[in-house]
Amino acid sequence: MNYTASLVKLHIDGRISELRADALSRGIPVADDETLQFLLLTLAAVKPTRILEIGTAVGLSSIAMLQACPTAKLTTIELEEDRYLEAKKHFAEFDVTDRVTSYLGDAGEILSMMDGTFDFVFLDGPKAQYEKYLFDLKRLLRDGGVLFADDVLLYGWVSGEEPTPQKRRSIVEKIRSYLETVTNDEEFLTSVLNVGDGVALSVYQKKENKAVNEI
Repeated sequence: MNYTASLVKLHIDGRISELRADALSRGIPVADDETLQFLLLTLAAVKPTRILEIGTAVGLSSIAMLQACPTAKLTTIELEEDRYLEAKKHFAEFDVTDRVTSYLGDAGEILSMMDGTFDFVFLDGPKAQYEKYLFDLKRLLRDGGVLFADDVLLYGWVSGEEPTPQKRRSIVEKIRSYLETVTNDEEFLTSVLNVGDGVALSVYQKKENKAVNEI
């Protein structure tokens, strides 16, 4: 563990900590402590009331976000049915079911049918699809909304710090394409941070509003 990681002190419900450990033991992907800490820190600054999550897994990050934002409601999308059902069980256990809208299915298809606006998006689904989702995420983000994309450095493969295994080259190229697209988009102000397995934090600024602010 490096020095900065050793400083992470997660202040979350102890039941969530236990369920996170259990999920990891079963090979279910959950955000690491450093990433979850930074996610909750960002939420504390943004104070969103409408959150969109791509990649529910078993709902533990969803619950942590809702506990951090007591007035927020969350919409979350999961592709795998067993995880979707387990997440719904956890939402009931933590008494947040009435604050959650859960969708089971392909996020690309579901996003294209959604409307409304969100203050905050936690993008943690299939990494190879991040760029595909971006058009609809921009459409759904409010002006000034925040897009938090997780796992964008992927074990150091994306940054080139570690050699990419042959079978992972395709996903690495797709993540790099997402990063190039979002960082070159003039309507996003983006920083790529070496937090956890890499986070791209983007603030959406609609072009017409940005132009007025720059006058």
